[in-house]
Amino acid sequence: MTEAGGGPAGSGPSGFGPGGRMLLAVSKNAAICGGLVFVALVVMSLASIVGRKLFALPVPGDVEVLQMCAAFASSAFFAYCHLVGGDVKVDFFTHNLAPRKVALLDAIGSLLVGSFGALLAWRTGAGAWAVKEVGETSAVLGWPVWVAQALMVPGFLLLAIAGFYLATRRLAAAVRPDAQ
Repeated sequence: MTEAGGGPAGSGPSGFGPGGRMLLAVSKNAAICGGLVFVALVVMSLASIVGRKLFALPVPGDVEVLQMCAAFASSAFFAYCHLVGGDVKVDFFTHNLAPRKVALLDAIGSLLVGSFGALLAWRTGAGAWAVKEVGETSAVLGWPVWVAQALMVPGFLLLAIAGFYLATRRLAAAVRPDAQ
């Protein structure tokens, strides 16, 4: 039996405890913020394109703003996507397995997602620190590049927490005696 999130029963948002519901709410709000940033980027891009074509007045540094803000906004979606089962999952080989075995495989997958999120957060933070130390700035606007990199770290940390949280939930489902 599976839920809308694609995982075993009890592994989706409805089976979350208080901590999981709080994690889901934080992740959802981060995803909404990321979505709003993308909407703002679309508006800015349209203004720049129209300004460039009709009035020879593009938005200065529009490509820099797009690159920096899209990186942050993208990282904001990953945790929510994982928590609601929105990851790409190929279950061709596992659809006939017992629910306990599927839960164990899902737990391993979530552990890998959590580990990858932690690795990305660590390396992105280290990269931001290195860029800050050398004082790199964007070419047109002169914005410090490290800020854009540092803004990705919370999204990746949230992904790590979400992955580890789901790994423990799914492992618990795999070893539960009432599971088949």
